[in-house]
Amino acid sequence: MSRHNQTNETPTTVIAEETVLKISKEVVIKFIEMGRVTPATFDETFKNVHSTVRETLERGSGDA
Repeated sequence: MSRHNQTNETPTTVIAEETVLKISKEVVIKFIEMGRVTPATFDETFKNVHSTVRETLERGSGDA
């Protein structure tokens, strides 16, 4: 029974990181389309968006 619970925890973590990356990518793509992100600012912008998305999702999952 505990083996089954451990199996469920690992995919949730992987899915959460995949979700964070997908959301971050979509936000940055919109910024690029609007001309708000340039190659020179991409690295910093992506890091900021990624950390903001992760923090937001972690806060949201803590409320559930």
